[in-house]
Amino acid sequence: MTAMDTATLARAIDQTLLAPTAGYAEASAWMDSVRDAGFATLCVSPFLVPLAAQKLAGTDTLVCSVAGFPLGYSNTETKAEEAALLVTLGCAEVDMVLNVAALLEGEDSFVCDDIRAVVDSVAHASEGRGLVKVILETGHLTEEQVDRSSRIAVRAGAHYVKTSTGFGPRGASVRDVEIMRAAVGPDIGVKAAGGIRDLETALAMLEAGASRLGASAGLEILDALERRG
Repeated sequence: MTAMDTATLARAIDQTLLAPTAGYAEASAWMDSVRDAGFATLCVSPFLVPLAAQKLAGTDTLVCSVAGFPLGYSNTETKAEEAALLVTLGCAEVDMVLNVAALLEGEDSFVCDDIRAVVDSVAHASEGRGLVKVILETGHLTEEQVDRSSRIAVRAGAHYVKTSTGFGPRGASVRDVEIMRAAVGPDIGVKAAGGIRDLETALAMLEAGASRLGASAGLEILDALERRG
């Protein structure tokens, strides 16, 4: 990988706060501490989206949140309605969890329709500007299933495929990212998330083909790159 400066790396990071214990006071202080770091998005719990939209006004950092999170087994209609609501509250990007159970049983048409419903609802609510990332939860999947689910997401119109919720059996691996990038080609985003806590891991994921990183340790990763000089 060519040399990267901190601004470029920051634009590849979704700085994330999805802890179930993080309420308004903690989130507000956190947003104040990271709002000017130049991240691509702040990815927050759904109830924190209005606060994030307020805090990020006037910056280049967008608001991201999650739908059908973290298990993916909500009804399709529920996922689609939640995603549309998030957009109306200020989200520019929605990370949805696919229905892992349906994928494991080979119900590819159901999985595709589930994703497409969310993609369509976000497109309608955002007038075509919103992005949808599909979380595969790769810790539950074989390599073949990672490849297959990535291809399904592309067919359904997703803008990104994403490795993990951070609440599943494991986080991202370099191998996950390699498989996903090969499956989706050069024009669809790949987001590595889960367990990315240091600069070396972040750079390895980007080298493997990730175009976005989900991390709660974004500031620490940027600081490490700055210290490296």
